[in-house]
Amino acid sequence: MKLKPFAFAVLALLWGAAQAEGLSPIEQKIVAEVKAHAPQGLQLLERSVNINSGTMNHDGVRAVGKLFGEQFAQLGFATRWSEMPPAMQRAGHLIASREGKQGKRLLLIGHLDTVFEKDSPVQLWQRNGDRVRGQGVNDMKGGDVIIIEALRALQRVGALENTSISVVFSGDEENAGEPIAVSRADMVNAAKRSDIALAFEATVRDKNGKDTGTIGRRASSSWELKVTGKQGHSSGIFTEGAGYGAIYEAARIVDAFRQQVIEPDLTFSPGLIVGGTDATTNALGTTGQAAGKTNVISRTATVEGDLRYLSNEQRDRAHAKMQAIVAQNLPGTSASIVFHDAYPPMSPTAGNLAVLKVYSQASADAGLGEIPALPPGQRGAGDVQFVAPLLDSLDGLGATGNGAHSPDEDLEIASIERATIRTAILLYRLTR
Repeated sequence: MKLKPFAFAVLALLWGAAQAEGLSPIEQKIVAEVKAHAPQGLQLLERSVNINSGTMNHDGVRAVGKLFGEQFAQLGFATRWSEMPPAMQRAGHLIASREGKQGKRLLLIGHLDTVFEKDSPVQLWQRNGDRVRGQGVNDMKGGDVIIIEALRALQRVGALENTSISVVFSGDEENAGEPIAVSRADMVNAAKRSDIALAFEATVRDKNGKDTGTIGRRASSSWELKVTGKQGHSSGIFTEGAGYGAIYEAARIVDAFRQQVIEPDLTFSPGLIVGGTDATTNALGTTGQAAGKTNVISRTATVEGDLRYLSNEQRDRAHAKMQAIVAQNLPGTSASIVFHDAYPPMSPTAGNLAVLKVYSQASADAGLGEIPALPPGQRGAGDVQFVAPLLDSLDGLGATGNGAHSPDEDLEIASIERATIRTAILLYRLTR
């Protein structure tokens, strides 16, 4: 069931008025529980970071899933491991749930895997004052721990009773298994049984240094351009009989994209180009091989590119403009383009903004400041996008750090407690 944005906006305003003067007594107890057990949360994070769980390290992904699954079981959740078909070469997902009839039905999203595979030189847990470094520490084991510790605080004050909460920690967010319909089936099914989705990718700070919330994320997709020309002696290029060759036509098309297709929040990046007498790319479009001579007009060219957009309407406009450009061939050439969708967009809807308002009010009431919306064009793709078309959603509720996906990935320790407090109060208010 999708909560109507207007109805939720009214709910948000009511909560804002009710809580404008701070936290209720039980919410104050929730905050006290978070603070009292912050060291245990940090220890749990350290344990998880010290387990390598690169997407293709299936044993490592399962080990982190087992560690977190034990925490959910202690909180009264029913837990299971969802195996993926062997041909997909993915470890599977941790699913945890509890059923109740009180308040909104929530879906909490995290992921167990990291970009750092077994042979990665990245350090394990390494503390330096008020920060820690380690593989996946903020992307996104920190976010996973925030979910667990927020639920633990609610459980300690008796606020989990009769709530309906589903948790999906995917094992392949960094490299989603194909087909997507299989690898994200558990998440989509959980979304269909929920009212609101909350995802815990890292919190991003704006230019003013404020923590933000994510109400929109751009889709991730790709395109492949194939061009052919007339092979012949280079001295005849530009003539009616010889034409312009495949490489000039590919250059014309790519530059026309740059000049004619640009609009806010839309990007289209050519990442690989090969051309010559013979030119091929591999099935993934990640490597290429070409052969040619300076005195021979190029016969073929291929361009592999990325396309990101904020709504399906924006996608359709971009596709139409790009296809029209591809069809305007230089003499002696022909070209075709195909598009491949991957992550759907998380469009910035009124319903998503309403969830952010409740989150922001919870933060303000706890003395942690209001939470503005991050401009949607500033975030890449994430798991929440597979469910955002189905229900109101909010992302970016996780930890704060730097250098995600790099050897310098780190986390601000205080951000764990800060985000856990905000999350616990948000969950409490949504499930009343």
